[in-house]
Amino acid sequence: MNKIRVSRCGIVLLAAGRSSRMGNPKQLLPYKGKSLLVHAANTAIATGLTPVIVVLGANRQLIEKELVPKEGLKIVFNNDWEEGMASSIRCGIEEALEMDPDLDGVIIMVCDQPFVGPKLLKKLLDTQHETGLPIVSSHYNSSPGVPALFHKSFFEALLGLKGDTGARKLLKECKELVAIVDFPEGRIDIDTKDDYAGLKS
Repeated sequence: MNKIRVSRCGIVLLAAGRSSRMGNPKQLLPYKGKSLLVHAANTAIATGLTPVIVVLGANRQLIEKELVPKEGLKIVFNNDWEEGMASSIRCGIEEALEMDPDLDGVIIMVCDQPFVGPKLLKKLLDTQHETGLPIVSSHYNSSPGVPALFHKSFFEALLGLKGDTGARKLLKECKELVAIVDFPEGRIDIDTKDDYAGLKS
């Protein structure tokens, strides 16, 4: 396979979930003086990649107040958020392509992985340039996961996802096309009150 290179890369930050296991919007949980959502959005903006699309859904009225409009940041509302994560991926990529039709890559990330930093996101792009592979995934818990970078050749597949299927489905189906970046802290995500208590301890 010919090596490819992602030169125009955006970021889609998924933050539309109901947080049913937490019982209240985890996007708003305080972390290092900011909410998890603001922390994740600032991380994405700090990479210098554009556009950064934040996809909201459940509890929109509460959550969107957290985000002050910034250059390179676009907040979109996923009307179909109850379908599951796939609908937010579709919503985010469609908006990113509307903002930049020449986009040839996108990083998908979530707001409940507090140890994701700009260096990791930049490492995904650097690894894509080094390997020429169309997908670069973070690797933790012995498997690939998000944040993950996808070349535009996978946009159609991402836009075809349905239900509560996230990007991990493609990462598993296309192993031979995936470069990995070790990110052991990726195993820490905040889904329950116990997860959050562990983060604060």
